[in-house]
Amino acid sequence: MNRKFRLSVALDIDDVLMECVPYAIRLANEKYKFDPPLTIYEVDRWGTLGTRADVIFEFFHDPEFFRTQPVIKGAKALVKKLSKIAEVFVSTSVYPEYMGIRAQRIAEEFPEIPPDHIYMGSRKDKIDVDILFDDGLHNVMRSNADYPILLRKPWNREATGVLAVNTYDEFLKLVEVISESYSINAAARDKNEPGVVVLVGPSGSGKIDLAKQLVKKSKKFEKLISYTTDASVGIQGGEWYHYITVDAFRKMVEQGDIFESTTYAGHSYGSCKSDVQRILDSGKHVLTVMDICGAMSLKTHFPKVTTIYVQRDRRKLLTSLLEKSLSTEEKVNRLMALDSEMKNADICDYTVNMDDEKQAVKDILKALF
Repeated sequence: MNRKFRLSVALDIDDVLMECVPYAIRLANEKYKFDPPLTIYEVDRWGTLGTRADVIFEFFHDPEFFRTQPVIKGAKALVKKLSKIAEVFVSTSVYPEYMGIRAQRIAEEFPEIPPDHIYMGSRKDKIDVDILFDDGLHNVMRSNADYPILLRKPWNREATGVLAVNTYDEFLKLVEVISESYSINAAARDKNEPGVVVLVGPSGSGKIDLAKQLVKKSKKFEKLISYTTDASVGIQGGEWYHYITVDAFRKMVEQGDIFESTTYAGHSYGSCKSDVQRILDSGKHVLTVMDICGAMSLKTHFPKVTTIYVQRDRRKLLTSLLEKSLSTEEKVNRLMALDSEMKNADICDYTVNMDDEKQAVKDILKALF
């Protein structure tokens, strides 16, 4: 069933369409000759940090900074593509004395956005849109948009349970998933053609147990071994993950070895495209367990990706989560993310209930094969 109206999408400016933190870091390195140079990874949360990285805030009080902010590569193409499928707005927080400069830059760089679609101010929760795209976790968490989406940056890596993407392509794919009925498209595909099957669900839903049963029941599946910086997976689900250090993970991402990466409860997770392609080339279906962000990333890289939301009775889910060998802080993070994660069922192709594991396995095999 098609929507009878176009989606409305509000885009942030700083570090979503125009460089802000990276630009300020370059200016700081040029001015103060830091040795070693200041890097973006030192800005690991928003606000003053009590470190040398705080120097970037001085540039946010210079009008010349706002006149010369570089447009992020691909941002203009993003706005053009998005304007064809949605009603595009801008929601940007900027000091009052620089609002005129900001409005002029937006008009010059993104002519597809009408002037009356530009909203300035820090209360982004007051904007009534279907989708908000922002790098500020506080804006995403407070948003009243149906689908607030976070653009991953070093200062929001701790975010858990929110819709998040790493690239413009992933964002556009997510917009497409939201606006169309993917379950119909998935059902129409050739069931014999190898594809990727992703189990999505909150911590404690039983995703890994379900995946193990699927591998046992059908030789058509091969599990995808992903990478994570979470050492505890060696206990909870080590056969599905390779543990690597944070530095090693970051290096793999920078070198392009990991094509999709996401963060859950402070830990990074990612997969290699070559691993996925090897399984597909063997004629088998790839079976993997990911959060919704990883699943959307897969949809941007492979033509046949089926997402299955794993549902479970809330009491059982909470009990399972609390029994995990995790720190109290990590359990709290996962508990706080539950409500947000449950909403992801709406954008998955199928939903199964793990209260009856045998039936869940039967339902998946029937739907796929």
